[in-house]
Amino acid sequence: MKIVLILLGSPRKNGNSAVLAEQVGAGASSGGATVKSIILHDLNIKPCRGCRNCQKEEANGCVINDDMQDIYPLLREADVIVLASPVYWFTFSAQLKLCIDRWYAVGIGERNIFAGKELALLLVYADSDPFISGGVNALRSFQDICRYLNAKMAGMVYGSAREEGEIRNNHEIMEKAFRLGVELATRC
Repeated sequence: MKIVLILLGSPRKNGNSAVLAEQVGAGASSGGATVKSIILHDLNIKPCRGCRNCQKEEANGCVINDDMQDIYPLLREADVIVLASPVYWFTFSAQLKLCIDRWYAVGIGERNIFAGKELALLLVYADSDPFISGGVNALRSFQDICRYLNAKMAGMVYGSAREEGEIRNNHEIMEKAFRLGVELATRC
């Protein structure tokens, strides 16, 4: 049974990226996966200090004592990691970016816990054009993250919605999100 970890990067618990994450979770559950979701906005995650202590031979992860210490074991055990975010100022939300920046402690060289894992992206932007909205920057960042970590790009679902929960009216995107969840659970 696969473990799917969803990292929600929106401060809105009923926001559009959260709605897509719900759909992916429902699809993954229906496919037999165990789904765990984390609302990053509710946690105390400090920015990376660039101290590089995590890269010392005797290091066992990041030295910053905050809620990332609870997330690292979940990242390790997950077969699939789903990043869900609205586009804020031309890329991921600050909440998601803080979390990803802290992956440095467990994503470099022999310490890379992401190699071979599947990563998926759920992204919502307010403008109808992914280039004008900055969505394309987040999509490109996601691709670069997967390449750098030697992770498998498992899929992306993205689209436009402005008002909270509005994405529910886009049946095509909602169906894509559900199908992605099923695929994440059942893909060998």
